[in-house]
Amino acid sequence: MNEPIYLTDAYARDSAAKVIAITDEGGIVLDRTVFYPTGGGQPGDSGWLNWDKQRMPIATTVKGLDGSIILVPAEPEEIPQPGTHVTQKLDWDRRHRHMRVHSLLHLLSVVVPFPVVGGQISATHGRLDFDLADAPEDRDGIEDALASYIAQDLPITDHWITQEELQAAPELVKTLSVAPPVTAANVRLVQIGEGDAWIDLQPCGGTHVARTGEIGAVRLGKIEKKGRGTRRIYVHLDS
Repeated sequence: MNEPIYLTDAYARDSAAKVIAITDEGGIVLDRTVFYPTGGGQPGDSGWLNWDKQRMPIATTVKGLDGSIILVPAEPEEIPQPGTHVTQKLDWDRRHRHMRVHSLLHLLSVVVPFPVVGGQISATHGRLDFDLADAPEDRDGIEDALASYIAQDLPITDHWITQEELQAAPELVKTLSVAPPVTAANVRLVQIGEGDAWIDLQPCGGTHVARTGEIGAVRLGKIEKKGRGTRRIYVHLDS
């Protein structure tokens, strides 16, 4: 297993590391990584590896069946072999936009308080699918509520609880389609708001901004019907 630096420091843009394995498909496994792997609707990070005056673009990052974090080269070329010391560097603008959108979607789940059955994040927008038969009528109200939470510049923090504590509080799980891992001893919770006055608290393994104000200006996008009892709501970053 490799150390996921992004879980303890979502703002780490680069880091030294050592190659510990190469997969059969040519993926690169480091002993520690700032690259977030595809999961929970959030795309895998891209960026670069540097070593011995060589530079390799990384197209995306995924998780292996054993839970390892695998960097996928953008092109088939010479790759650093196990034991090689490298410097990893994120495409920070892309990652930071993912962080802003991810935090925005958590706010959307507060403003539209219905179970979530799907979601997706990109560098410009995101969407959540809600277990909701009828489309919300007050579009302006949703947009205004999102803007208000962003303007309050609420802190976004995380902490860990045990599986037993999560089972005792099933209301924390908003997503019906992606359940928290049941094999992990502890589950990470992401909280928006101060102390006991939080507005959102839910299991999440993704990366987030430190405060809601960092999300910036946003706008509400399309609201679509996606099958019986499901409504898809899009939100966009304005810059």
